[in-house]
Amino acid sequence: MGYFLRTLQLLSTCVAISLVGSLDSWTVPTSTSSFVILCFCCLMTLIILIIESLALQYHFFSWGDFLLCHACYLALFCLLVSIIYPTTYVQFLPCNPSRDHAIAATAFCFISTVSYATEAIWILGWPQTGDFTGYIGSLSFLLKMLETLVACVILPFISNPYLYMDHPLLVSCVAVYSICFILGIVTILLNLANYENWWPISSSMFHLVLSQLSILLYIGALVLWPLYQFDEKFGGQPERSRDVSCQHRLTNYVCVWDQRLAVAILTAINLLIYVADLVYLAHHISVGTEDQPGDS
Repeated sequence: MGYFLRTLQLLSTCVAISLVGSLDSWTVPTSTSSFVILCFCCLMTLIILIIESLALQYHFFSWGDFLLCHACYLALFCLLVSIIYPTTYVQFLPCNPSRDHAIAATAFCFISTVSYATEAIWILGWPQTGDFTGYIGSLSFLLKMLETLVACVILPFISNPYLYMDHPLLVSCVAVYSICFILGIVTILLNLANYENWWPISSSMFHLVLSQLSILLYIGALVLWPLYQFDEKFGGQPERSRDVSCQHRLTNYVCVWDQRLAVAILTAINLLIYVADLVYLAHHISVGTEDQPGDS
C-alpha cells in the first residue's frame, strides 16, 4: 500500500512539475513558489522510496512518526498549491493551451494532495509499535504544524522584493518569518528524534522558550509590517485604489497591495497560533509541576 501511494505521489508531482515548468510563469512569485513546493514534495517522496527500497529505515528513530509527519505536511503543501496556484495565476490566463496546461497541473496537484492524505490516514491505522513516539497526534504537534504551514503561505507573498527592499525594518520582518519557520521545523525534527534523551533541558521548557521568542518576533512584525506598508507617514499606501498595479486587471499578476494585506493578515493569524501554543505549553508545565510531590 505504501509503495503504491508513494509511486502515485511521485508520478503526480513529476507531471505537475513538468506542466508548471513548461509555462512562462517565472515572473509570478506565487507560481514560482508553487514550482519549488512541488519539487520539494517530489524529492522527499523519492528519498523515502530509496530509503525503504534499501531497508535503511531501521537506522532512523521513530520512522513511523517521520512518515506520518511527511505525509501530513506534504498533503497540506500540495493542497496549498492546489488553492493558491489557480487563484493567483490560472484565472488570469487567456483561453489557450497554456491555460489548459495550468489547469492540468492543478488537477495533478490535487491528486497528490489526496494521495498524501490517504497515506497519512493509512499510517494512523498502523499498530502503535516502537516506530511511534506519540508526539505526532498531540496538540503540540498540531499547533507547530499550523505555525509552519501559515509561514509557508506567507513566504510566497514576500518572494516579491519590491514589498520590502526600500525599508530595512521590512527586511527584518522577512527575517522574522524565515527564522520562525526554521525554528518550527527544527523543533518538530528534534521531537521526532526524541532529543530529550540527549539534552539536559526538558522538551516543554525548550518549546516554551522558543514560543516566547517567536511571539516577540511576530509582535514586532505585526507592528512594523502594516505601519510601513499602509501608513502614508512611513511611505505606505493606505488605499488599494492608489496602487497602480491594482488599477487594472493585469494578466498573470496579483497586485502588490493585495500581497501586502495578505502578509499582514497571515502575520496576525500566526501570532494567535503562537499565543495558543504558549498557553498550552505553560499549562502543560504548570500541571506537570503540580503533579510533582512537594518537599516535606
